[in-house]
Amino acid sequence: MKQLLLQHLLLQWSPCRPPLLLSPPPFIPMRSPRRPISASSTPAAEEGLTARERRMLRNERRGVGKNWREEVEDRLLVKPKKRYASWTEELNLDKLSELGHQWWVVRVSRVTGLETANRLARALARTYPNIDFKVYIPNVHVKRKLKNGTYSDKANPLFPGCVFLWCILNKELHDFIRECNGVGGFVGSKVGNTKRQINRPKPVASSDMEAIFQQAKEEQEKADRAFEEEQQVGGSFCDGDPDISDSTSLTNNKKSRRAKTQSMKSSSDGGDYGSLVLGYSVRVSSGPFTDLEGCLKELDAKTGKAKVGFMLFGKESLVDLDINQIVAEKP
Repeated sequence: MKQLLLQHLLLQWSPCRPPLLLSPPPFIPMRSPRRPISASSTPAAEEGLTARERRMLRNERRGVGKNWREEVEDRLLVKPKKRYASWTEELNLDKLSELGHQWWVVRVSRVTGLETANRLARALARTYPNIDFKVYIPNVHVKRKLKNGTYSDKANPLFPGCVFLWCILNKELHDFIRECNGVGGFVGSKVGNTKRQINRPKPVASSDMEAIFQQAKEEQEKADRAFEEEQQVGGSFCDGDPDISDSTSLTNNKKSRRAKTQSMKSSSDGGDYGSLVLGYSVRVSSGPFTDLEGCLKELDAKTGKAKVGFMLFGKESLVDLDINQIVAEKP
C-alpha cells in the first residue's frame, strides 16, 4: 500500500509531465486470518481410544479394509512359539525318539551301497536284537541273456548312495550307525550356532516314501516287460530264420573238425594220442588223482602235457597232468 501511494505522489509532482488529477488509491480487500486447526479436535467417542483404534474406526466409516501396513503389524504382534527352550536342547538327538518310527536316509558309497546296506542290517540285528527296523534300497533288477546261454540279473539302484532306514532313532543308535564301515552319515540339516553345530537327521515324509515305493514298482514292471519282449523277439527270430540254424550247425561242424585235427596232430607228432579228444571224459591212470574222471580241456603234444577239469568241492578245477597218466574213457 505504501509503495502504491509513493508512486502516485511522485507521478503527481513530476516536472516533465503535466499535473494529473489526484485519484484515490485502489481498494485491496484484506483477507481474514486463518484459524489454526487443533489436532485434538476429535469426537467424544474417540477420546479414549488409541491411534490404531481410531484409524480402524475411520476406515470402517470409509468402507476401506486393512492395508498392508496393518497386516504386517498384526503378524508382528503374534510371537511364534519356540519349539525348544534353549539352543542346546535342539542339539539333543534323544528328542528324535519322540517322533516314533520314521524313515531316515543314510548316505553310503554309490559303488558299494548294497554291500554297506547288508553289513548295516547284520550289525543292527546282532547289536540291537530287540528293536524293530527295516533297511530298504529301491533297486530295479534287470535280466539279460548272455552269449553262452546263461542269464544275468543285475540290480540297478534308483537312488545311488542312499539307504532308507525305518526305526526309532536316538543318539545311541545314531552314533552306532555313523560308526559303521561305509556309512557317511544321515541326510539332514545343520542346527546350532557359532559355538557348536551338528547335522540333525531329517525324517522322510510318508507321502514321499509311498511315491518311492510306487516308482520302484513301476520301474521293475517296465524292466520285466522289456525282458519278456526281448525273449519273444529272440525266440521268434531264431525259429523263423533258417540261416541261424544253418549257422549253428556250421559252428558245431567246425568244432568237431577242429577236435579231429588236434587229435591227428597229436598222433603225428609223437605218441599215440588219437584216442584223446578235447571235451571228452578221461580217467587218470597214475599219480595222486588215480581213478578220477574228468574232462579234457587242453592237449599239448609237444610238451606232453594236458589239462583236465575235475569237480572238486562242487567247483571245477583244472589240473596239469602228463598225457601218459590219462586214458580216454569209452563213449
